[in-house]
Amino acid sequence: MPFGEVTITLEDVATLTGLAIDGDAVIVDIPDEDWSAMCLRLLGQAPTDLGGGVIRITWLRETFDELPLSASPETTEQYARAYALSLMGGVLFSDRSGGSVHLQYLLLVEDWRRAGRFAWGAAVLSYLYREMGRSALQMTASSSLGGDFGGWAALLMLWTWERFPHTSPLHAVTGAQITQDAVPRGIRWLPAQTRQHGDQFYLYKLWFDECTTFVVSI
Repeated sequence: MPFGEVTITLEDVATLTGLAIDGDAVIVDIPDEDWSAMCLRLLGQAPTDLGGGVIRITWLRETFDELPLSASPETTEQYARAYALSLMGGVLFSDRSGGSVHLQYLLLVEDWRRAGRFAWGAAVLSYLYREMGRSALQMTASSSLGGDFGGWAALLMLWTWERFPHTSPLHAVTGAQITQDAVPRGIRWLPAQTRQHGDQFYLYKLWFDECTTFVVSI
């Protein structure tokens, strides 16, 4: 096409989100132990209604809401894993349930040094494409207007704003001291409801920081 490819690329993921696109493949193996035992070992706690390896994100956020000031290194790691699991299930690799996450993802942050070598950005893009494909097939099969899909939908939104600026909300270049070279580039965009409130940009940036902190800091 004369205007180039119209698709989300790995470069888009790297520049918009800051997530790594090079590194080890994000592959999860089924553990030898049962899910409850694994949850206790890596999180220190397990919900009573744990079934099939699926855990509610609300339970994670309520149980690991605030790290105690006197927390031991082991407890700190458990809270960090709970946060990462919530982030993966609720944002990066969300499914159509919208409120649960499989414990298989917990194995990805069992070893923090190994977790820092994963190509998280590549995995996020692959997952998003798979979910959009499933949604398209569901739409074709049912002849409906569309199907639900999981994955990081905000990535699709940010890519649209970046590549088709006429569709985007106000560009955050004043007040917040954001430039064209800001990394990740996605922090340059403000949500529509904050178009007239530049100071709220920092709340949006915080949301981005949450999506990369557990990867960048290890």
